[in-house]
Amino acid sequence: MDGNGRWAAGRALPRSAGHGMGVRTVKQVVEICARRGIEVLTLFAFSSENWQRPREEVSMLMNRFLEALDDEIEGLHRNGFRVRFIGNLPQLSTPLRERMEAAMTLTANNTGMTLVIAVAYGGRWDVAAAARELARRCVAGQMQIDAIDEGALDAELSLARHVPEGLADPDLLIRTGGEQRISNFLLWNLAYTELYFCDTLWPDFGERELEAAIGHFSRRQRRFGLTPGQAGAR
Repeated sequence: MDGNGRWAAGRALPRSAGHGMGVRTVKQVVEICARRGIEVLTLFAFSSENWQRPREEVSMLMNRFLEALDDEIEGLHRNGFRVRFIGNLPQLSTPLRERMEAAMTLTANNTGMTLVIAVAYGGRWDVAAAARELARRCVAGQMQIDAIDEGALDAELSLARHVPEGLADPDLLIRTGGEQRISNFLLWNLAYTELYFCDTLWPDFGERELEAAIGHFSRRQRRFGLTPGQAGAR
């Protein structure tokens, strides 16, 4: 969800104003995805690299997370959303972690769209943490080295570890703001994800832009290493 700061700068507004408008866009996109029957939406809200931003901006973003949880979680629960958080959550403040745990507990049995929010998340951190856990098991005699395969590593990554029911890898990645990179997001899980980049800054992203992204995805042939003929026969 890139472009909040540039959106604000283009209007001679403080960066906090851009983040405020970004929160509004999040609400709209969540509602649109739910109406369309999308089963899982994952939002990259705060990366492990974002800790390097100015202290006042980081503090403002953390306060916005707290406010958003307090303001929105009851509504999400009433509408059947299941909320999950992934990332290096111990880095967050105790009040924020407590709100996150409460939100996940409250919505755990809901059967509507799963909303996954990545906070203090980094793809390299995710893979390293999974490898470290497998190494720990081997040292403890709980696992043989030869048992480490793609499935074992996948099971220790955030989408499996922090989401008890487990989630499939994303089908579509949308990045706003004109940059064409994935910026350390879900590095393992995006192996065969379709990528869509648009120039629209996140505060201006709406239903038209989302439909364009979904339209792009619908025209793709997902081959997963097969030939076009093989994929078409599946």
